[in-house]
Amino acid sequence: MTADVPDADPGTRTTVPLEALRQAARALRGVAVRTPLLEVPSLSATLGCAVALKCEQLQPTGAFKIRGAYTAVARVAREGRAVGVITQSSGNHGQAVAFSARLFGLRALVVMPASTARVKVAGVERQGGTVIFAGETRSTEQLSRAQEIAREEGLVMIPPFDHPDVVAGQGTCGLEILEQRPDVDTILVPVSGGGLLAGISVAVSGVKPSVRVVAVEPAGAAKLTAALAAGEPRTLERTESMADGLLTPSIGSFTFPIIRRVVREVVRVTEDEISAAVRFLRREAGLRVEPSGAVTTAAMLVGRLHLAGPTVAVVSGGNVDPDLFDRLAQ
Repeated sequence: MTADVPDADPGTRTTVPLEALRQAARALRGVAVRTPLLEVPSLSATLGCAVALKCEQLQPTGAFKIRGAYTAVARVAREGRAVGVITQSSGNHGQAVAFSARLFGLRALVVMPASTARVKVAGVERQGGTVIFAGETRSTEQLSRAQEIAREEGLVMIPPFDHPDVVAGQGTCGLEILEQRPDVDTILVPVSGGGLLAGISVAVSGVKPSVRVVAVEPAGAAKLTAALAAGEPRTLERTESMADGLLTPSIGSFTFPIIRRVVREVVRVTEDEISAAVRFLRREAGLRVEPSGAVTTAAMLVGRLHLAGPTVAVVSGGNVDPDLFDRLAQ
């Protein structure tokens, strides 16, 4: 824990105190769902320990991102700094920002790559957000365009992960896991820019430091592996995976120092392993999960982890293109 004041200017903070997560949790009541832990008997039997899935695909926007987006947008609304917000996103964060902005009567713009799955574009539009395309694939083009529009139109940027309010909001997922399963031994977390992983790291370090936190990323987008090897964030020249929510080319400069204090293990999973996990979750648990949300299950199924005690795997989202899901679930 730190002596940071949760309500300080977000731009001045270098970490996130546990109290900020608790404040975010109180503010999220009635907005985000306290998602259940779903036990999967066949997985527990295979691994020899109790395994439960933290079902974040049940959130109002279909992914955990509502936690951080609402926390950040609420501050903008409370301070009356702008008539609208803007972000760059490959889908889930954009939907969550649009959803949150609508609750506060704020305009929301989301800059997305042209290759974004139609189901995620439609999700932003359904929540009242305006989509602007920039670049064919996920790259710095989206951020540059969002910053340009923000300056021109007086909008406030809501970063997808590298922001203390976003990390505090995502960390409420970790608080819930620790409350729902006080004896948890290991938590598996998908990682892209690191907002969820950093938030859960704050929760664990503040409440139960003995918990083992394991990050999971696609082999084709191993930005945390690269950062841990270098001791600082590194930008990958290319990222490629069906797990489109995990394609950020670099771990966040704000999230990485938080993560490295807690996370010692990263599991990389292949495309075939992710596909198998999507099928497994459909068959064994009846869940419709996007590839990004299935990576933690993939990490368990491939047997690269020794799990000895109660384990929780975060299923981060369920916003998946119907055709892709049907092909994977066959």
